[in-house]
Amino acid sequence: MDVFQAMRVFAKVVELEGFSRAAERLGISATAASRQVAELEARLGVRLLHRTTRRLYLTDSGRSYYERCAQILNDLDEAELTITSAAGRPQGLLRVAAPVSFGVQHLTPLFLDYMERYPEVKLELSLSDRMVDLVEEGYDLALRITQELKTTLVARPLGVVRLVACAAPTYLKRHGVPRAPEELRHHECLCYTYDALRGVWEFEGPSGPVRVSVQGRLATNNGDSLRAAAVAGRGIILEPTFLVGEDLRQGRLVRLLQDYPVPPLTLYAVYPSRRYLSPKVRTLVDFLVEHLAEPLPWDAWMRGGVRDTGSGR
Repeated sequence: MDVFQAMRVFAKVVELEGFSRAAERLGISATAASRQVAELEARLGVRLLHRTTRRLYLTDSGRSYYERCAQILNDLDEAELTITSAAGRPQGLLRVAAPVSFGVQHLTPLFLDYMERYPEVKLELSLSDRMVDLVEEGYDLALRITQELKTTLVARPLGVVRLVACAAPTYLKRHGVPRAPEELRHHECLCYTYDALRGVWEFEGPSGPVRVSVQGRLATNNGDSLRAAAVAGRGIILEPTFLVGEDLRQGRLVRLLQDYPVPPLTLYAVYPSRRYLSPKVRTLVDFLVEHLAEPLPWDAWMRGGVRDTGSGR
């Protein structure tokens, strides 16, 4: 029996409160996880866990052993990180979480280039617009797009994410062009459900911030769906330029309310705080900083002088 591996399985079972979730995280079967914990108990001569049909309970011996295991495994991981950091070799599995639309359109090509540069890294990219728990779900790194990041983890800004209000020419021909944010109340506005201010769009006006309550018949948790509906002429959207920049450049969408800019968001790389940052995480963050520097490729339409129809002046 590999004692360290059995200790790692036991610790993960405790942390995730179950054999199935621990096994999935470690890439083994639930049967193998159960067997390793049973062998560990047999080796120690004590019961570490009480098992019921609904949940697991640590025994007093199990609680004491887990505390020591966690410390030993942490020291072991840090020792390995120290050596690999000194060697400077990015290697192993790198688990990354990122927003769906940004990940599909822009991260996947970048990650392929990163993997070509560092062939010993195996990258697992999970795309979701929800806020993942890095520690609980076992991610090395997450990319988050937000105005204000509240986290106890390490967060490194990667770049600015600009947002614009826009609509298809066909929609504007039927319903008219809003000249001020307040006029949006009379339009079909398509909303993103993960937005903290769902149904409220914010702009910067000549006299300060302007918040407008908007409404429409379509709301979704995916930016690509909103973009597709807008291109089809179904309403106005407030979306990042990384998602609609090409549509603006090609004229499929028209920028609105240029005199009322939307407060920008920030793209962050977020990772668990550790004394030693692994080479695979460090090199990926540095790679993203290098490739997401201004001027951003998806904002080329701004430099190209795309015509705006929503000026209020």
